[in-house]
This record gives sequence, C-alpha cells and structure tokens, in this order.
Amino acid sequence: MSYIEEIRQKIGHERLIYLGAGVIVYQKGKILLQKRKDNGAWALHAGGVEWGEQLCETARRELFEETGLVAQNMEFFGLYSGDDRVMTYPNGDQIYMPNAFYLCTAFSKTLVPQKEEVLDLKWFSTDDLPQKIHLPNRRVIKDFLEFIEKKELK
Repeated sequence: MSYIEEIRQKIGHERLIYLGAGVIVYQKGKILLQKRKDNGAWALHAGGVEWGEQLCETARRELFEETGLVAQNMEFFGLYSGDDRVMTYPNGDQIYMPNAFYLCTAFSKTLVPQKEEVLDLKWFSTDDLPQKIHLPNRRVIKDFLEFIEKKELK
C-alpha cells in the first residue's frame, strides 16, 4: 500500500497537500503524453512521492510505472505550485499537489501503458498538441514550449 493510500484510509476524501514529481519526455520535436484513465485528458507522467524518496527518483519511478520507459537522463525543469495544482479526482479525493518536473530526452525500453491509470500513450508534435490537456499540466507544457523555442531544442 502506498503512502497516499494509507493517508486516504485515515482522512477519506478530505483536502490533502501532497508533493509530487513528473517528467517531460521529449525527443525529435515530439513530447510523449499519456491519456489518463480517470478523466480522459492527456497528461505528463507524474505522481506523488513515497516516504523518504528523492523527487528525481519519484519522477523516474512514475515514468517507468506509467510508460515502461527507463530515463537515461533527468534534468530539473521547474517547480510548480498554485491554484492550477488543486484538484478533485472523480472519486472525490481533494488534493493540492505542488510538483517538481524534470526533462528526459534519452530513455530505454519500450512503451507499455500502465493498465490501472493510462488509457493510451502517444507522441505529439509540439506544434500539434491535443486540446484536452490535464489542467495541472497546461502551464508546465506552455513553459516547456517556450523553453524549447528559446533553446532551439531539436
């Protein structure tokens, strides 16, 4: 049982502040997104920290669990907090989840979506992203698009 599941057993759906970490997977002008099972929106790969875990390791673990990919490099991208990080999940859980995001441009293994949380995994060109993007990821993706334009990443 994960740390969050233990806490939820005690507090039910009440508000919870919970730190998370995620990964922007980018290669050859494309970003890898997952279609979330809980709300059908396209999202980055992220989740909550486990007890004693470093944020970079949380991001690396979540990437592997949700996509099957093993990150070969992880570069800190940014820390996100604010109103767009407040969510109520379809099951009623309320959460405020500030997140640290990392950029991964090299990885190994093959894509395998996590059946419990992910409906689909898809590479999107950065100039043709889907309309329905998970609210907490919109600002991160917008910032990333500005970053790659300035850095001229290929």
